[in-house]
Amino acid sequence: MNVINVTRSSMPPMEEYITEIRDLWDSHWLTNMGIKHREFQSQLENFLGVPYVALYTNGHLALENIIAAMDLPKGREVITTPFTFASTTHAIVRNGLIPVFCDIKADDFTIDTSKIESLITEKTCAIVPVHVYGHLCDVEAIENIARKHNLKVIYDAAHAFGVTKNGVSAACFGDASMFSFHATKVFNTIEGGAVCFSDDTLVQVLNDMKNFGIRGPEDCAYIGGNAKMSEFQAAMGICNLRHLSEEISKRKKVVERYIADLSGISGIKLSAPQDGVESNYAYFPVVFDRYKYTRDEIFAKLSEHGVTARKYFYPLTSDFECYKKFQTAGGDKTPVAKHIAANVITLPLYADLSLKDVDRICEIIKS
Repeated sequence: MNVINVTRSSMPPMEEYITEIRDLWDSHWLTNMGIKHREFQSQLENFLGVPYVALYTNGHLALENIIAAMDLPKGREVITTPFTFASTTHAIVRNGLIPVFCDIKADDFTIDTSKIESLITEKTCAIVPVHVYGHLCDVEAIENIARKHNLKVIYDAAHAFGVTKNGVSAACFGDASMFSFHATKVFNTIEGGAVCFSDDTLVQVLNDMKNFGIRGPEDCAYIGGNAKMSEFQAAMGICNLRHLSEEISKRKKVVERYIADLSGISGIKLSAPQDGVESNYAYFPVVFDRYKYTRDEIFAKLSEHGVTARKYFYPLTSDFECYKKFQTAGGDKTPVAKHIAANVITLPLYADLSLKDVDRICEIIKS
């Protein structure tokens, strides 16, 4: 049986990576923001069109650190979405903040901006929206709400690396944006992540936080942790950045084949392109809504045929046991998100997935 995984990490040619890391054997400088780290950081700032990038060993610590750097008062509320990976909500709560869950839109699965203001109270201090599957949030509406109510906006942009809206990078929206460079993403540094921002006062703060708070050889300015990106991770990023355009182009062809195979079928809902948005084709979500088989039946049948799909995102983070203590939690408060979570799967998608395999996956679904 030809097994098809839900994703496969993209890697540069081995010789290219070996060439990139060869000088590390000369310097023996493997971490602590060495030459590869600085080179990769500079490349990202140019590529994304942002003043500042802080690199991290993973996206979660990047998000946790940027929320901490905003110095939001403990015990205050942050409006976010339950339709996300656990990391988003964990980063909020681990900073002593209370998540307030807003429902999502049924068409692109991003936070429903028409419902944000009704959730704002005197305790609200920030909004943490999530770009989903390469779809961007309504960044203009969120910006207007944030300005009106004097709120910070920190985007979880884990799915949005390389995505632009009207030519502007997703990295440029809000007070800050976090990207994940995990091995399963469109762009990876094996493990890794980054925060993009424009406030120069955050540069030193973030560097301190990810390096134990060490400001100098005899002083700690912050009670920090260890979240530095290694030189090997940065070198992988340098290599993969060279191939990003090709990576996205290949993914686009796979997505176009899925759309051709599954469009117009009753009970199968696909996402439409967003106006002005150049996607990175990070994921291919399918919602089974009154289809002849349920999402779970489709998921099981694909598995029987050696095809790994993913119930992504299921369950909602607001339904996790660890969040039931919050009065703001519970999927019943976000009915659209609850419905999507119960009926969505993401199908296999990676640059080298053959169109023949795409046809095979779709035939299993249709038959």
